[in-house]
Amino acid sequence: MEYLASNKIAIIDLATRDVMEEELEDDLVLEKIGGAGITKALYDRFAAEDPVVLGTGLLTGSLVPGSSLGVITAKSPLTGRVSHVPVSLDAGMELKYSGFDYVVVKGSSDKPAYLWVHDGIVDINDADDVWGRDVWAATDHIRSLMGDDLIQVLGIGEAGEKGSDLAQVCINYWQSGDRMGIGGLFGKKRLKLIAIRGMGLLEIAEPEEFVEACAKLLTAFKSGGAAGIRGIAAMAAALGEDDIGEWLKPLTHKHMACFNTPVPTNTFVFLDEDPGLLKETAVTEPGFLLTDIYPLLTLKKMGFTAADACRVLKRCATYGIDGAAVAKLSQKAGLTDPEAVKGSFATLQGSVSSAGDTAFSPWAALGNQEQETWLRRQAVAYVFGLHPLFLLVAPELTEERLLEISSLGTELELTSETLEEVIGDITGQ
Repeated sequence: MEYLASNKIAIIDLATRDVMEEELEDDLVLEKIGGAGITKALYDRFAAEDPVVLGTGLLTGSLVPGSSLGVITAKSPLTGRVSHVPVSLDAGMELKYSGFDYVVVKGSSDKPAYLWVHDGIVDINDADDVWGRDVWAATDHIRSLMGDDLIQVLGIGEAGEKGSDLAQVCINYWQSGDRMGIGGLFGKKRLKLIAIRGMGLLEIAEPEEFVEACAKLLTAFKSGGAAGIRGIAAMAAALGEDDIGEWLKPLTHKHMACFNTPVPTNTFVFLDEDPGLLKETAVTEPGFLLTDIYPLLTLKKMGFTAADACRVLKRCATYGIDGAAVAKLSQKAGLTDPEAVKGSFATLQGSVSSAGDTAFSPWAALGNQEQETWLRRQAVAYVFGLHPLFLLVAPELTEERLLEISSLGTELELTSETLEEVIGDITGQ
């Protein structure tokens, strides 16, 4: 496809270490639009080889507000169904500019490997130097090896290497929206991580009209009721969840947004430094980026202090395990000591409902929205590449507007009927 895309699909066979490339055809975009619509189609095509498909939405990496989302589509070991998990922060945008819109990973490697996606090239490299390292150490090693701290790393830790169903694909150093156990699939494939760097450009079919439409969308959102939301606590409150603002306030350093997202949905807390510090800290690891509402809520209900809860989640991130699952299973097991929780990761047992009952990760809180409304907004987010939490509080980004702006960007006639079919396909309804 000529516009809003790198126009390439990479197909990687870890067993044979072969990399093939295909063109992203207009017909596929006209039929499936993008994001989860196309990752699901690619999954279905290679289903016999248990693929993990990484992709971007049609509008990912563009000027459309909230255009930060990438998506991983694979069969969840927790639910047994084809599921979609979000790739947020800057990683979705980075993939869009890497030279590939979609990456299909099939087969399993006979030894630890990692993928290096950059400049329209995919390299399959031995991962002997990073296998066995925790998530943070592996990210540091890859960035140091490549000499670039802007590389985005989708990687696993010890939980993933062991093939745990609770393992998570983390984004750089932080927890992700992977509540489906995709990290365990990485481990079973002997895939330690996917490193991504994007230096490309996107062409726009009608650039002036596209930019003007994006500006109007942003103005409309800023005039709405959610424009003042800042941080994970405010996001929880806006979605009807317990307000954790006062609990977190003594640790809160700053709020951070994903790429081009008007609402900073993440909060950085300082655990080993003064949260009010304005200058650069000399402490190597002063704190932790909170990216998930639900584990915080559970740990708070268990009586944890904010500091203890954040230290538990920091350990979850380095170990590469779903913090929401850890919190729920610890609550069921009656664990009340933070050190006991951190020491239990390898032995936690029991069923968790954190994977949810839909094809989409429950990382984007349902809150006070009706299930049908939530499900549809998730589908729209995953197809167009928009932040799933942001879209829940941004009714100004209607389906009609998104289809119109997509047509301005691509010169393709994308219809509401097509979107309806795609939503039905990816939700299984």
